[in-house]
Amino acid sequence: MSGVAGVLLAAGAGARFAAAAGDGAPPKPLAPFRGRPLVEHALAALAAPDVAARFVVLGAQADAVVAGADLAGAEVVRCAGWAEGLSASLRAGVAAASDAGFDAVVIVLGDQPLLSAAAVARVIAARQPARLDALRATYDGVPAHPTLLEASTFAAVAQLRGDAGARQALAAMRVAQVPCDGLGRPDDVDAPADLARLEALADRRG
Repeated sequence: MSGVAGVLLAAGAGARFAAAAGDGAPPKPLAPFRGRPLVEHALAALAAPDVAARFVVLGAQADAVVAGADLAGAEVVRCAGWAEGLSASLRAGVAAASDAGFDAVVIVLGDQPLLSAAAVARVIAARQPARLDALRATYDGVPAHPTLLEASTFAAVAQLRGDAGARQALAAMRVAQVPCDGLGRPDDVDAPADLARLEALADRRG
């Protein structure tokens, strides 16, 4: 199998969110956003036509997220080493896609509900595997997600450690930026207050 797989990273504990939300609140991936769990919105961004398969990397609250969110059509990847940081979940997601035979992955984060399938599609359309290792969406010139990694990066990703994610590896690679202005937003959710702020932004966008 070849093509592009979508990888959604949602393995962290969301400690800052949990501390602000208080006892009894759902884990961050299940926090309600516009009537649906937060993680479902990021997963919807991976519904772009050129995404051949979707992998959802879970860790700290894996059982609760599987039970509480609609992840239909996606393969759940359980990251046992999630506490190490973002690199652990990235390694797990890329390894799952590579093992399934995909030659590129497009990465999104589970706490970015305003990412759009249109941005994912634009990034995928910009692929040039023979001359580029990776692509990053930009918004107002600022690099963000979605990020696409070609198979040429997979060995380097496997060596990542800590909480740096792919940024550390991308510094030594052939990377191009793909402007995605007007195609959603990369804002993330760190605290419950961010949910209301992003819902207001989504309402203004219609």
